[in-house]
Amino acid sequence: MTETEFIEQLKNQTREAYTKLLDDFQQKVFATCISFVPNTEDAEDIAQEVFVEIFSSISNFKGQSKLSTWIYRITTNKCLEFIRKRNTKKRFAFLQSITGPDFEIDKTNYFTEMNHPGIILENKEKNETLFLAINNLPEAQRLVFTLNKVDGKSYQEVSDITEKSLSSVESLLFRAKKNLQKTLENFYKNER
Repeated sequence: MTETEFIEQLKNQTREAYTKLLDDFQQKVFATCISFVPNTEDAEDIAQEVFVEIFSSISNFKGQSKLSTWIYRITTNKCLEFIRKRNTKKRFAFLQSITGPDFEIDKTNYFTEMNHPGIILENKEKNETLFLAINNLPEAQRLVFTLNKVDGKSYQEVSDITEKSLSSVESLLFRAKKNLQKTLENFYKNER
């Protein structure tokens, strides 16, 4: 079945199309969610929201991008929406301060999933520190960094998903790396 036929079947709400959609994308969507929100339960909830959104808005899909790109765009938007709401509510405080020796980390047990294939570090505490630092990046930097470095998407895929130019993606990624380097240097300097 071609992608066009598949999209038509989705728009016609056939059971076979929904089954194929879940079979093809369920793990990929969850992996992206866990990259942004490293808590299994929250990532599962977001993934469910993604599929609800896909099912309810497939009729609006114009085909100007690949279906997978559109799905990843919905996924990243749902993840960022979740993070924004969480940060607004102050339900989980990620980094309280990054200024010099006052750098403190909220040591809640929020991070339940530390075995993501894109993040291989020595132990859970280092993983928590890295995810805390990533989540403190400005939203655009966090988005491109997570898609590229954690999810393993190419620059072109990140460009398609975020609807940003390749040069913009490269620039955001460069700034994200610099910000992370500075944040992590400050943290480890204060650990000694």
